[in-house]
Amino acid sequence: MDLRDHKLSLLAELHRRRTGKFRTYFPDTGVLARSKYPRHTEFFAAGQRFAQRLFMAANRVGKSEAGAYEVTCHLTGLYPPWWEGKRFDHPVEVWVCGTTSETTRDIVQTKLFGDPQNLGTTWTGGMVPEHLIVNHTRRVHGLANSLESVWVTHVSGDTSVVGLKTYEQGRKSFEGTAKHVIWCDEEPPEDCYTEMVFRTMTTKGIVLVTFTPLQGRSHVVNGFLEPTPEAAEHKWFIQAGWNHVPHLDATQKTALLATTPPHEVKARSEGEPTLGAGAIYPIEESNLIVPTRIVPSTWRRCYGMDIGWRRTAVIWGAEDPSSGAIELYDEHYLSQGEPPSHAAAIHARGEWMHGVIDPASAGASVIDGRVALDLYRDLGLNLEPAVNAVEAGLLEVWTRMVTGRLRVQLHLANWLAEFRKYHRDPKGKIVKENDHLMDATRYLVMSGEPHMRTPPQLRRRSGSSGGGGDHAWMGG
Repeated sequence: MDLRDHKLSLLAELHRRRTGKFRTYFPDTGVLARSKYPRHTEFFAAGQRFAQRLFMAANRVGKSEAGAYEVTCHLTGLYPPWWEGKRFDHPVEVWVCGTTSETTRDIVQTKLFGDPQNLGTTWTGGMVPEHLIVNHTRRVHGLANSLESVWVTHVSGDTSVVGLKTYEQGRKSFEGTAKHVIWCDEEPPEDCYTEMVFRTMTTKGIVLVTFTPLQGRSHVVNGFLEPTPEAAEHKWFIQAGWNHVPHLDATQKTALLATTPPHEVKARSEGEPTLGAGAIYPIEESNLIVPTRIVPSTWRRCYGMDIGWRRTAVIWGAEDPSSGAIELYDEHYLSQGEPPSHAAAIHARGEWMHGVIDPASAGASVIDGRVALDLYRDLGLNLEPAVNAVEAGLLEVWTRMVTGRLRVQLHLANWLAEFRKYHRDPKGKIVKENDHLMDATRYLVMSGEPHMRTPPQLRRRSGSSGGGGDHAWMGG
C-alpha cells in the first residue's frame, strides 16, 4: 500500500469511527436532536441516584436504543459531555438479557453488535463501536449466530465484558457472579429480576429495564409503579408514548394502530400497562370514570363491605334514578384497624345508611370469639349478608360496566389501583391479592339494591347562604 492509499485508509477509518451509530445518537442539533427526546435523557440522568430504573414505553419510541446506548457508555467509558447519569471509572462486567434465544439475538445482540448474519466478518450497524470489539465467543449449543460473551476495550485501556442471557434459562442461570450493569430488554419474570438485583449489590451496580408493558400490572411493573417506601429510595420509572418522540408521523401511527388489538392500544401507543388477556374486567378505566362531584340527595345509597385480617374495605354507591346506574363515590381502605375504627368511619358517612357485607362474616370470620357480622351490628351498623355467588357477581359487575351502568368517581384511588391489577392466573383462577374493594363492589352490585336508602332531609339553617341543604351530601 502506497502512502496515498494509506492516508485514504486512515481517513476512511476516522470517518467510520466518527459516524458510527454511537457517535450519531442524541446529537446537540438536527431533526433528532437530544432536546427532542427528554424522556430518554431523563432516564439516563436518573441513573445517578437510582439503582433500578424502568423505561416503560410504547413500541417504536426507541427504548431499546436507549438501553443499548447506555450499556455502550458503560462498556467503553466513552460518556458524552452532556451525560448526567451513572458513571463507572473502570471496566465493567455486564449482562444484557432478552426473553428467548431468538429475541436476545435478534434484538439485544443486534442493537449492540449489528446484524447476526455478519457475525465473524464485520460488526457494523451496532451501537458498540466496531474498532473497540476485541474478542467474542459464540453460544456453543442452540441458536445459530448467537453470541455468548463479547470483550470491549474500555477507555482506561483495560477490557469490559458483556454476557448475553435469556429469561428462558431460568432463575438459577442468574445466580453467581457480581455485575456492574444489567440491562433487561423486555419484561423479566419476577424471580429472575430479583436474582439480577442481588448480582449488583456488592458492586454498587445498576439494573436497566426497557419494555412495553404488555403483561399488565405484573409484580415487576407494580414494584416500580407502587414501590414500598424503602424500595422507592432505589427504584424509578418513566413512561414514553408516541407523542413524546419526533420520529413517528401521523401516517405511521395510524398504520400501527390499525393492526393493534384494542386491549393493547394504550400499552403499545402510550406505554400504559395493558389490561391483558387475564384481566377480569377488560375495559378501559376511562369508560368508567366520572369527575368527583356531590351526589344528589335524591339518589338512593348503600355500601358494600369486605373484611379481612390484613385489610378492611368499604365502597359506597348511589343509584342514578334516571338510568339505574350505580355511581361509586366514596371508599374506606384501612389495614390493621380495629372494628370500632372501621365502624366510626362508616358512621361518618351517614349512620342512617345500610350496607351489605361478606357473607363469611356471619360464620367463619371470628373476632375475639364473636362473629364479625354480630360485632359490627352491635357497633351500630345496619348490615346484611351479601350474596357471594362469585362468577355470577363478576358477570353482573361486568355487564354494568360495558352498558354504562357502573360509574366510578375519579378520586377513588384505591378502587382504581385494585381494578388495574384484578386478574386471573393462567389456570383461570382469580388471583386473591389486593382485591378487597373489588369484592365489596361485587357485594354492593349483587345485593345492595333492596337496602338502598335516600338520605334524611337536612334542615336548612335560617339565613344559610349555600354550602348546606340537600346538596351538601358528598359521602353521606
